[in-house]
Amino acid sequence: MNKYLPVFLVLVVVLASGFMLNDTLRRVEQDSFSTGEVLRYKVHYGVINAAEAVIDIDPNLQKVNNRACYKANVYGKTIGSFDFFLRIRDTWRSYIDTSAILPLRFHRNIEEGKYRKKEYVNFDHYRNIAVVEDKKGTETFKIPENVQDIVSGFYYMRTLNLDKYKNGDVIRLQGFFDDEVYDFTVTFRGREIVETKAGNIQAFKLVPKMPANKLFSGENAVSVYLSDDKNKIPVMIKAEMFVGSIKVNLYHYSGLKYKLNVAKSS
Repeated sequence: MNKYLPVFLVLVVVLASGFMLNDTLRRVEQDSFSTGEVLRYKVHYGVINAAEAVIDIDPNLQKVNNRACYKANVYGKTIGSFDFFLRIRDTWRSYIDTSAILPLRFHRNIEEGKYRKKEYVNFDHYRNIAVVEDKKGTETFKIPENVQDIVSGFYYMRTLNLDKYKNGDVIRLQGFFDDEVYDFTVTFRGREIVETKAGNIQAFKLVPKMPANKLFSGENAVSVYLSDDKNKIPVMIKAEMFVGSIKVNLYHYSGLKYKLNVAKSS
C-alpha cells in the first residue's frame, strides 16, 4: 500500500470539510423581484418637487466571491431650485446574494453640497466581519449573523410574507451602516390605499423605529408603503422632519415580476 495514501485521504477529507463549511449561508426563498426591475420616484419637500430617485436591479447577475448576486442601485439627485442651493448626487449600491438575500459588497458615493464620501464595504458572513475601505484607510468590524446594509435590507423586507402579519406585529433585523451595527425594529401597521403618481395603490404600511437624531421628528416619523401584491415594491415613503415633511412618490416602474395592485376607481 502506498504509504502516502492515508495522508492524501486525510487531506481530501479536510479540504472537503472546509468547502462544506464555506457554504453555510442561509437560504431565503423569494419570488418578489429579479433582474431588470426599475422604480422611479419624485421626492417632494412639502409642496416643492425637490429631487428624483431611481431604484433598480441590474439586468445581469453579478459574481462576488464566486456567488451569484443582484446588483441593486439607488440613485438620488436634487432638481430645480433645490439643485442650486444644495446639489445632491448620491449613489448607493449593494451586491445581494441571490440565495441568502445578504449583502456581499456595498458601495456608496455621496456628493451633497461640499460634502464628499466614498466608501466600500466587503461583507464576510462566514467569519462575521465587514471590511470598510474609505479615504481614511481600511478597517475591519465584527458583525452579527445575517446583517443587512441599508439597501439590501429593503429587498429582504420584500421577501417576507406580509399577509401573515397583524397590526402591531414587529419585524426585527440588524443592519451595518457608518461603521456601526444597528438593531432595527419595524412595526406592521396594516393596509392602506396610497395615492401615487403611478396610481392609487393598495399597500402594506410599515413603520421603522428611528433612533434619536436631529433630522426626524420622533421615532415613528417614517412610514414605508410596500405594494400589497407579490412584488411588494416601495410605492411611497413619508417622513416627518423637524424642518418639514418629505414624500417619496412612485411615478414610473418597469420590469416587475407581477402586475402592480392598482386600486380600482370608485
